[in-house]
Amino acid sequence: MKLWFNPASPFARKVRILARETGLAGRIEEVSVMVSPVKPHGDLARENPLVKIPALSTDLGTLYDSAVICEYLDSLHGGETLFPKSGAERWDALRLQALGDGILEAAVLMRYENAVRPQAFQWADWVTGQFGKVRGGLDALEKECAGWGDRFGIGQLTAACVLGYLDFRFPDEAWRKAHPMLEKWYAKIAERSSMKATTPQ
Repeated sequence: MKLWFNPASPFARKVRILARETGLAGRIEEVSVMVSPVKPHGDLARENPLVKIPALSTDLGTLYDSAVICEYLDSLHGGETLFPKSGAERWDALRLQALGDGILEAAVLMRYENAVRPQAFQWADWVTGQFGKVRGGLDALEKECAGWGDRFGIGQLTAACVLGYLDFRFPDEAWRKAHPMLEKWYAKIAERSSMKATTPQ
């Protein structure tokens, strides 16, 4: 298998963490590419018509979207799965993953706004709206993280990527001040070898 990724992408990091948590990393060739919303990458475009990362080349064809790739990889190993198979536990895990993905989508859009869009065309109210989504999502994670215990399923994995991305791209946001339970949880999770190996520089 071949994974198209960029080390700075939190969505690609989700896949890379899951691969390491499940013992699949050795079966995946990681191909780092530079991507831009305004300058499509030719090789990646041949793998993913959306020209987005992550994308995973497999014998079944190329899979894209981190949620799809993560669930596919989770089906390939014999250990404890990160995606519950059925019932209320599964729907709760998918909901938590969706919450984390939504926070990340808002954060990445803010990153593009600040780093790619010409300053004359940047929209401050739009950025404020995206920050509102991030902060609302963090508040929701704060309320429920005490109940996670030692569980590190797909929902918790995604939440970890959220916090890591905020530290990486938005350190001035200082999310820890208003979220002490998340701070305590993340301090422990950040010590996992899969997290350390995929920390963006």
